[in-house]
Amino acid sequence: MPSETGILAFLEKCDAFYPDNAVEASIAQQRVWYDALCAEFSPPHPKGLTVRDAVVAGRVPVRHYHPAERRTDVHLLYIHGGGFVVGGLESHDSICAEIAHAVGAELTAVDYRLAPEHVWPAQHEDCRAVFDALVEEGRRLVLIGDSAGGNLAAGLAVSARDAGKGAAVVGQALIYPGLGGDLTAGSYVEMAEAPGLTTADVAYYRAVLQAPADDVTAFPLGLQSLAGLPPTFITAAHFDPLRDDGRRYAARLADAGVEVWFREEPQMVHAWLRARHMSEGARTGFAALCRAVAHLAGA
Repeated sequence: MPSETGILAFLEKCDAFYPDNAVEASIAQQRVWYDALCAEFSPPHPKGLTVRDAVVAGRVPVRHYHPAERRTDVHLLYIHGGGFVVGGLESHDSICAEIAHAVGAELTAVDYRLAPEHVWPAQHEDCRAVFDALVEEGRRLVLIGDSAGGNLAAGLAVSARDAGKGAAVVGQALIYPGLGGDLTAGSYVEMAEAPGLTTADVAYYRAVLQAPADDVTAFPLGLQSLAGLPPTFITAAHFDPLRDDGRRYAARLADAGVEVWFREEPQMVHAWLRARHMSEGARTGFAALCRAVAHLAGA
């Protein structure tokens, strides 16, 4: 368990909305709990920022964020977390707004289809449709995602590289991503009962998603070569079973000659982004994330 007062207060507040055994409830109940939790950590947008909702490719809802001051032409594409089961445009609305404001960049958030109603590769296909639409507009992109969204962002960078569209991706920022690590080793064992996310939870989400184990878009740690991927910022939480996925991916990117920055938050737990206004560690980590995205975007 962490010892920082702010993150402990955050965990206590989360417990009031989202029980530890939430994955044992129905999908509908999980979504009700998660939406209530997210609403509790959703401050007002920064002054001057505007949003516009739209639909891409006739099926994928998105939300475009326009900061009061734009300092770069690079566009941010944000993919939300939630285990592929919960979350949407509202759940990460304030996070996206604050990143767009801090970086001074336009940002598009993707409301991809959720499991179990839609299994893999529906989630990737929706993100790819939005990616392709932005590239067709001539956008250069930084891909950003947290947790399951970090997985989807990493997979999107891989598919873009393999499709010859890698030049459009100037960077990626992966926030405590799940990348397909061995559930019986490393942090999956050491942090198996970590607060906020357990190894059993990770196994549950993988089972619900139904992605084939050999699909490297779904499990990028299975890639034979990471060469040609974009400059990458990875931030992990120490008290998180997914921690070593980030560590290993960063090391492999470096070995492949990819420019990479890895940051591990020593007192943080999974989903610490939501604690950025009540935990000093989360506040510091969020500021580092925004600086990294600004660097990748040339802002």
